[in-house]
Amino acid sequence: MSPTHCCVPLCSASAKFNGTLSFHGFPTHSDLRRQWLVNIRRDHFAITSHTRVCSRHFASDQLIEATTLEGRRRLIKGAVPTLFEWNGYKVEPPWRSVWERTERRPELVPVDDQEEHSLTRDHDYCSVPEPSALDISASAAEDLSKDVETLRKEMQELRVQREFGLQRFAGSDTDIRFYTSQEKHNFTSS
Repeated sequence: MSPTHCCVPLCSASAKFNGTLSFHGFPTHSDLRRQWLVNIRRDHFAITSHTRVCSRHFASDQLIEATTLEGRRRLIKGAVPTLFEWNGYKVEPPWRSVWERTERRPELVPVDDQEEHSLTRDHDYCSVPEPSALDISASAAEDLSKDVETLRKEMQELRVQREFGLQRFAGSDTDIRFYTSQEKHNFTSS
């Protein structure tokens, strides 16, 4: 059996790891079913026998609590879901997280920086940067690209100098004589 999910848009409730919620099937009466669809904002929605709405979306007076431990929470006759994120209803989690339970001192902002601070807290994801800002960014990126290329060339020159070669010993006659066997060494095999 697959876990039950709530079909209400913006609701992520699932029965998989949640024992406190109940999930309710759509009513069979067509007018009441239509009212549910209107309220959950699902006009052209295919309802199946597995389609459910979680108990978060029903007022507490529309729910009948279970009378036994094995019993199920039920809805009163004519119950309609009315509590949604788009109409301002928020469900508080049953337990606050550690971060929410920890008391923290309020963030102190100097009086001079308060206006600037309040402007930087919000971000408009729909805003478009000014063309001059784009030009400045493009110019800075181009300059950085040139710097990277210059550094690559310098690294290549340093690699060549570091390798074992005649250029490495060109400044020392003693090293040249040593490596070209111009000095007398006893390398004869016995």
